[in-house]
Amino acid sequence: MPGQPIIRAFFDEPTNTVSYLVADPATKRAAVIDPALDYDHNSGEVDTRSVEVILRAAKEAGYTIIWTLETHAHADHLSGSPYIKARTGARIGIGEHIQEVQRIFRPVFNATDLKTDGSDFDNLFRDGERFKIGNLEAEVIYTPGHTPADVTYKVEDAAFVGDTLFMPDYGTARADFPGGDAHQLYQSINQLMQLPSETRLFMCHDYKAPGRDKYEWETTVAEQRANNVHVKEGVTEDEFVAVRTARDAKLSAPRLLLPSIQVNIRAGKFPPAEANGVRYLAMPVKFKSPVPAT
Repeated sequence: MPGQPIIRAFFDEPTNTVSYLVADPATKRAAVIDPALDYDHNSGEVDTRSVEVILRAAKEAGYTIIWTLETHAHADHLSGSPYIKARTGARIGIGEHIQEVQRIFRPVFNATDLKTDGSDFDNLFRDGERFKIGNLEAEVIYTPGHTPADVTYKVEDAAFVGDTLFMPDYGTARADFPGGDAHQLYQSINQLMQLPSETRLFMCHDYKAPGRDKYEWETTVAEQRANNVHVKEGVTEDEFVAVRTARDAKLSAPRLLLPSIQVNIRAGKFPPAEANGVRYLAMPVKFKSPVPAT
């Protein structure tokens, strides 16, 4: 029987993102889940210091990284997966429904170079698909709602839920992005709640709920069932959708939404360089009222 995974979390406070290094203690094979690239929105500068911390930890522990896994196309940070792939040869994996997200956002950014078949990624996982991290058994659970493409990676007794759930005192993911659906989100969460009560759940983000003064990102199915402020046991789908929809209506767009999405739907790669050798991120402009002719 395989052992339990060794899990190390890396918290990026500028984006409130938690990335994970997940390793098989027997074979030293490892996966990185949701790595963040450092991006300064004001200057356009990109750095790899956060990814380097993960790579350094893996090297010190003697791990060989064979996977870099995305739970979805993130709207709040740029992916560090291509850098990990370049350094280690790891394969980049994501759920197969990324194709839907690509089709939604290709016209938004006029991304004529973007293929919408998911082929920028190395692996497109199906719901229920199983794969190995060394001797560890990993399973893909399709958990849409936040976006049409979210998946959860269950590795033995640990599940990495992406943005589907937050800590019990903070609640659940928003469902108002293009292709998001609060009904689907409820059903996906209900699916996770059916996992064994002792299953460990690892969040992709934490923002410190009111009254809590430290960041947290690990909980259990039992704790979520009993205490999640949006969807604890007994909350109906209609009740959840009403609360989620009302809350989403008051939320502003994530600060890095536009740069993140157009990079992450390309498997973390930037748009092709222009004739001058510079890469540019598009910024769609929307006018709330007609603009006077000049």
